[in-house]
Amino acid sequence: MYHSLYDYLSKAAIYLMLTLACSFVYAGKADVIKGKITPLQGNSYRIDVTVKHADAGWDHYANEWQVLDEDGRVLGTRILHHPHVNEQPFTRSLTISIPQNVKSVRIRAQDSVHGYGGKSISLQVP
Repeated sequence: MYHSLYDYLSKAAIYLMLTLACSFVYAGKADVIKGKITPLQGNSYRIDVTVKHADAGWDHYANEWQVLDEDGRVLGTRILHHPHVNEQPFTRSLTISIPQNVKSVRIRAQDSVHGYGGKSISLQVP
């Protein structure tokens, strides 16, 4: 009986590890699917960004998005402090200053496992 219990636990552990590994792969990278820039005062703008990611809980979720200028310099970062498992896609905003010479920005998102690399979008600065 000891031998069969050991075999059962070993197989259960392997199954659990494979399931977790597959969930990380399944969730994939975070994609930016929509964005909007709203001018405020001066060089300030409100950036609304919609991100889609198959958040799997605290171990694998979309945890950040960034606004970059044409040269790849980061103009602003929105930290996402928790998973959005039951809220997909989701939209969050950030107010940043954009220099007058910047005509377009690129928005990219990352997740806690893969980092950056999903779909990004470019927006014209109004």
